[in-house]
Amino acid sequence: MTKELFREDSYLKECTATVTNTKDNAIILDQTVFYPTGGGQPGDCGTLTSDEGQTYPIIDTVKDRDSGDLLHIVAEGTALPAVGSPVTCTIDWDRRYKLMRMHTALHILCSKVDAAVSGGSIGLDKSRLDFDLPESPDKEALSAALNAEIDADKPVTIGTITDAELDANPDLIRTMSVKPPMGQGTVRTITISDVDYQPCGGTHVRSTAEIGPIRVGKIEKKGKQNRRINIHFA
Repeated sequence: MTKELFREDSYLKECTATVTNTKDNAIILDQTVFYPTGGGQPGDCGTLTSDEGQTYPIIDTVKDRDSGDLLHIVAEGTALPAVGSPVTCTIDWDRRYKLMRMHTALHILCSKVDAAVSGGSIGLDKSRLDFDLPESPDKEALSAALNAEIDADKPVTIGTITDAELDANPDLIRTMSVKPPMGQGTVRTITISDVDYQPCGGTHVRSTAEIGPIRVGKIEKKGKQNRRINIHFA
């Protein structure tokens, strides 16, 4: 299995790796800084570069549902590197950092709405969470609450919880439709100071101040018990 370096350090922009396999239009490595699509967060883009200077543009990163392999996707028809080749992995950092800021902002949003999360999506300019909520919250009050936590410059830290502890505390799982992967003994968690604590495998900034000002956009009614709250960088 590919060693996922981004799990321990979301700020790694580059690493060296060895090609362990290829399939169709995908490259598999022994380790990587590329985050695969998951938890509402898009997969990373960037490049793999061989020692000879050959560049392989990575247009997406995903996990194979059947094998669990982490796939670095190249465009159809791209010549693939040989198995055993060393490469340098470099992510599109500007894109990733925006996604990290958005992801952390959504965790703060989650803490400010007292309802279960029924869906969500992280984007570069706009992100959203869907809540199991009969009435829409006040947009201005919610924006103020979000920005107060952001301005407070609160630390964001990575931790773990055991499967048994998570089973004993099911309320930590805020998402109704997606459960964190269990069976390995521990589950990765994200803590935002006194604001939020929940299982999460995504990438985040180290402090809420890095997010920058956020505004709450359209709040949409998506059903009798569903409200979609959109947020944007201000």
